[in-house]
This record gives sequence, structure tokens and C-alpha cells, in this order.
Amino acid sequence: MKYDVLIIGGGPAGNYLANLLARDFSVAVVEKKGAFGGKACTGIIGAANYERLGLPEEAVINELRGAVFYSRIQSFEIERKTSQAYLVDRKALEKSLAERAARRGVEYYMATTFKGFRNGKAVLQHLGETLEVEASFYVGADGVNSAVAKAIGARTDAEFLSGYEVEVVGEFRKDFVEVWVNKDMNGDFFMWVAPVNEGLARVGTLGSIEALNRFLRVRMLKPTSIVEFKAGSVGFGWRKPWVRGNVALLGDAALQIKPTTAGGIVFGMLCARALREALMVGKLAEYERLCREIRNQISFGLRFRKIFRGMSQENIERVFEVLGSAEAKEVIEGQADFDDHVKTAKAILRRPKLLAKLIRISPSIVRYLV
Repeated sequence: MKYDVLIIGGGPAGNYLANLLARDFSVAVVEKKGAFGGKACTGIIGAANYERLGLPEEAVINELRGAVFYSRIQSFEIERKTSQAYLVDRKALEKSLAERAARRGVEYYMATTFKGFRNGKAVLQHLGETLEVEASFYVGADGVNSAVAKAIGARTDAEFLSGYEVEVVGEFRKDFVEVWVNKDMNGDFFMWVAPVNEGLARVGTLGSIEALNRFLRVRMLKPTSIVEFKAGSVGFGWRKPWVRGNVALLGDAALQIKPTTAGGIVFGMLCARALREALMVGKLAEYERLCREIRNQISFGLRFRKIFRGMSQENIERVFEVLGSAEAKEVIEGQADFDDHVKTAKAILRRPKLLAKLIRISPSIVRYLV
């Protein structure tokens, strides 16, 4: 068996890439699981990018037009008249993309494990049988703990956190997500509440299960009202190289993840477009250069995270006072981009009064973000 491109990993990025390549290449996708979905993933995707990427409408389960930000002692609200983000069913997203790809001629090997490379071929394990599949190019889209990355000797410099998320019954504002920043509850990350509807929400955090339990108590959500629990891991940092020989890494396997929110679907798909462009001209080495905007976003996010890790809760309260001001809310509501955090930060820091207030709180904000 030989293909032009063998994609190892049938998550959002891998299946999206398969669709992009199907018209011009012979493509196969190897997926370790026997079914799509199952990963801990809140699934919030900016509405503009969702439309731009041509993602399936049937995977959208809720539309979000605003957010409420809570610190230990205060809160502020950001809203727009139209939907800014979609909450998606990850299983439906992955399966719909796979169905599209299969109809375009992409071949799928489900319940199949990548074991490594041997003599230029991918060694696969399927239902007790060992297969060797040859391709001109290989793509590792197999997640944070990428076996393909290990096989090519990619080096990782990253912070890894465990993630925990539940679906819980309660009362929620259907079109507003909640973001809680309180280091007394969790010093590692923020907590989130993403409503599926008025009576059900996805609630989670990164760090420890104890942090999630503390938050559930503060938010007055009963553990006995949890109807689903998922756990996973996320990595913030760099995995290099993204290309070695005829093998490329994509999505979470390349740590194409926002350090600000831990979202990775959009970054992975935008890099899939860059990877297709590189493959079309037969220059795989161009992939990283073509994906430089995502690299810039990741670099910004890492600097932002460094500031967050070093900031006390008292200073977080002072930042909330600035961001909750009328001027800041006007900027955020008028210019913020759900997926482009560099653009959002620059819009705020271009306002002299806001910049001066933030510098007084922490000079490192300018040093790291401007």
C-alpha cells in the first residue's frame, strides 16, 4: 500500500487536512480510537473562523455572544449583539469531517495504532495484525503525546497541565460563557463555564481535580448533578522541529495550542492550510514559515502566561478594575478578536490611559506584551 500522504491522527486537524488534500493527493488517515470524539475538549471556536474554515453547521450546539469575567471580589461583562463563538460537539465535528473526507476518496484505518517508522514506511498495528504502509509524506496529527513526534526525535520545551471537565446540570445564561480568575481556587489556570443550554454546561479547569472541585462548590454546582466527566492533558510551549525529512507535525502534536485559553482546534486547522500549501509546491520545509502567524500567536501566549504565573491575586484584582472600566470595555467590545489575542492586546495597549494603569500594576506587561 502506498499513498501520497499518510495522516496519523483523526482529530479535528487531521481530518481537516485530509479534506484539504483529497482533491490533489491520495490520502489515508490512521486513527488509534475505534470511534471519533472522547477527548476532554470544551469546543469553543470563534464564529468568524468557524465560517472561514467551512466547518459543519451540524456540529454547532450553542452560540455565544458574550462573557462574564469573575475575579475573587469583582466581575465585568463583555457582550456583542451577534454570536462571537460557537460551542461545538467535538465528536460530531470530527465525524462529519471524516465523512466528508471519505466521500472525497480518503481511506480510513480506524482502531489502528502507529508503532513507528521502518525503512521509510509507517508500521501500524490493527486488530493484532502488523501493517507497513508507505507514503511520500507523513503527517503526525496524533495529539499532545504524539508518537510521531517521538519517532522523529522532536524535542519538547513545554509546560504540561492536566485538564478536567464535567458536564453538569444547573442554571446558566445560554449565550454567555463564564471565566473565573481566582488563584485562591486555582493558581495554575482560570476556570470556565460554557453553557450547552440553559440547563447544562461544560465546566472545567487545568491543573488539579481538587481545583475543579473547589470551583464547583463556589459556583454552587452539585457533584451529584454531573452527567459526564472527561480528563486529558495540554502542553504550552514548543515542539521542534515541525518538519523532519518527509514527516510533519500538526495540531496538538506540534503544540499548536493557545497558551492563553488552551484551545487548539483553530490553530491546528490554520496550520493545516499552510501544510497543504507546502505540499502543493513540493516543499515541505516551507510549512513552518507559512505558519509563522500561528507561531507568533503562540509566542505571545507564552509571554502572557508568564505574566499570569508571576502575578498575585491582588494585582489580578487591579487588572480587573482596568479591564472592567468603560474605556476598556469599549475597546474589547469594538475591536477584540476571539482567536487573535495579539490583536486584542494591542488594541488595549494602544490606549494611553489604559496602558499607564497597567504599567503601574506590572511593568512586565509592557516588557513582555508590547
